[in-house]
Amino acid sequence: MRTFLSTILLGITLVTPAALRADDHDKHHKEKRYYDRDARDWHEWNEQEQRAYRRYLEEKRMQQRDLARMNREQQREYWRWRHAHPNDSLFGDRR
Repeated sequence: MRTFLSTILLGITLVTPAALRADDHDKHHKEKRYYDRDARDWHEWNEQEQRAYRRYLEEKRMQQRDLARMNREQQREYWRWRHAHPNDSLFGDRR
């Protein structure tokens, strides 16, 4: 009985870190990512990027719409604007 409990406890101890790591991996990949061909980099679509996109739409006096629904040239224009407006110039000290 003692050996059985030790084996189960050891198994749980070995499996737990792998299960936690797999959970973190899934959370990371649920966020949208967009590739900017001109700058050859990836952009993670998070709350900060959403705020920058809203500011872009306001500046260009465009209606609110999903970036994914814009055509390729419109998306390229946004990414050009985004690289010209880094986070510190858009949001100041806030992150």
